[in-house]
Amino acid sequence: MTASRIVALGHYQPPKVLSNDDLKKLVDTDDEWIRSRVGIRTRHIAEDETLVDLAAEAAQKALAHAGRTADQVDLVVVATCTAAERSPYTAAAVAARLGIPTPAAYDVNTVCSGFSYALATADHAIRAGAATRALVIGAERMSDTIDWTDRTTCVIFGDGAGAALVEAVPDEQAGIGPVVWGTEPEKGDAVTISGWDPTISQQGQTVFRWATTKIAPLARQAALKAGHDPSELRGFVAHQANLRIIDAIAGKLGLAEDAVVARDVVDSGNTSAASIPLALSKLVERGELNSGDPVLLFGFGGGLAYAGQVVRCP
Repeated sequence: MTASRIVALGHYQPPKVLSNDDLKKLVDTDDEWIRSRVGIRTRHIAEDETLVDLAAEAAQKALAHAGRTADQVDLVVVATCTAAERSPYTAAAVAARLGIPTPAAYDVNTVCSGFSYALATADHAIRAGAATRALVIGAERMSDTIDWTDRTTCVIFGDGAGAALVEAVPDEQAGIGPVVWGTEPEKGDAVTISGWDPTISQQGQTVFRWATTKIAPLARQAALKAGHDPSELRGFVAHQANLRIIDAIAGKLGLAEDAVVARDVVDSGNTSAASIPLALSKLVERGELNSGDPVLLFGFGGGLAYAGQVVRCP
């Protein structure tokens, strides 16, 4: 039997940093107001970088960390909700940028849960024998959707990308667990990015209540489905939506006291589909998680969609 595992990670954020004090000059807000509500102090904002630039930079770093070349990749999956171009779509454009010959390539848009959806579909493709090595990327230019006069949303979001290189391995070396995924479509209008000149809006309290009451049991289900009690996990990387939401979910999971909980939202803001691979890549790069460590990933948000699985660190 064939399975898959993540063999390398990479991430990229544009160099421009927007602080809370910078935002104070744009809207009626301040550092204390922002940090008390969402826990964010800075976010990165793309200027000249396109969405494809962000995705390709992260993917190239994952390839370099694995010692692989672009011509060894046969599947490219990009999770994003901020692609401006319908065609060529982002995965195809990234494949062209990297020089990957004739890959299967497609985009996934389930907004903030997109990376976990994309990772699951790549794992399924490899298990089915349809691919052997996949680049799975979460990339967003959320700044393209922001109304900079709306303090309820402009303080939250940032830009960036994270990538995972996923390879086929024997079943006994599997490093990506079964996915738990679904939606609550009747609440889909709680987060919207609509129109040809899209602007993001959200019902903050609706999303907060849903995330803090519904997500922890689903995340626990993903851990158990992979054969792990949450207390056995070495790390938890949730969608970096809001520090209060992350801490509330982590507190309900029953993690070990020394488990690593990603809180990259503080420095990066909410980067939607990019947030999980971005945060995971940083934790591995800093040595806070080690090779083989079981880590629960769980994305949730627009849709309202959710998805999560346990992975082993590269």
